[in-house]
Amino acid sequence: MQLLQIIDLGKMSYTQALELQRAAHAQVLAARANHGQMQLLLVEHDPQVITVSRRPDASKNVLVSPQRLADLGVECVETDRGGDVTWHGPGQLVVYPILDLERMGLRIHGYMRLLEETVIQVLADFGVAAHRDAAATGVWVRAKDQSRDLKICAMGVRVSRWVCMHGLALNVNPDLAAFNLIVPCGLAERGVTSLHACLGEQCPSMEAVKENIARKFQQAVAAHVAAITDPSGQVPS
Repeated sequence: MQLLQIIDLGKMSYTQALELQRAAHAQVLAARANHGQMQLLLVEHDPQVITVSRRPDASKNVLVSPQRLADLGVECVETDRGGDVTWHGPGQLVVYPILDLERMGLRIHGYMRLLEETVIQVLADFGVAAHRDAAATGVWVRAKDQSRDLKICAMGVRVSRWVCMHGLALNVNPDLAAFNLIVPCGLAERGVTSLHACLGEQCPSMEAVKENIARKFQQAVAAHVAAITDPSGQVPS
């Protein structure tokens, strides 16, 4: 049995996917004693949605009125993840790892670095050089004019009883103009990009990105669990 069950939700609203996350969290937590499967949910959110964390003043980073969002068909919801404000919609791959961090020997810092490294490896497979920023969680690429870094993957998580929810949003080929509705992640003057913006016609399909990132997560989860089982392992951090 695979340690990680991959569940492709296709296109789904944020609220529907959140309910599935909560159910998966309960299942993974209940399976802890029996070393059951963890879960990885893959989804594109449709309709478009802006999620606003409970961080004080996060709502100020939504730049348009509720009526304007309604006119555009964009939902706006409060979320219980960390981080600030972000946008989700078609063309963006949202990944919700429902992982038992206790079983993997991870705490939050190590888990966030695992998320970043996994995405960096995925992008490298498709020919995009990406990196982390010590001052800002997520994954970044250098703009073509070399003057600044652009965020290609946003991250925000919630951990309850050391089982995590929420996760990451990787821009594959979304309408980047949608990010003009917000200050992405609350980081003014720091833009966003996508795989398509980096690669043009060489951009991989959504299915190819899903397959790659699912494989990377399976490998990472297996390596961390094995290292905990074998004290000589050096993977957890």
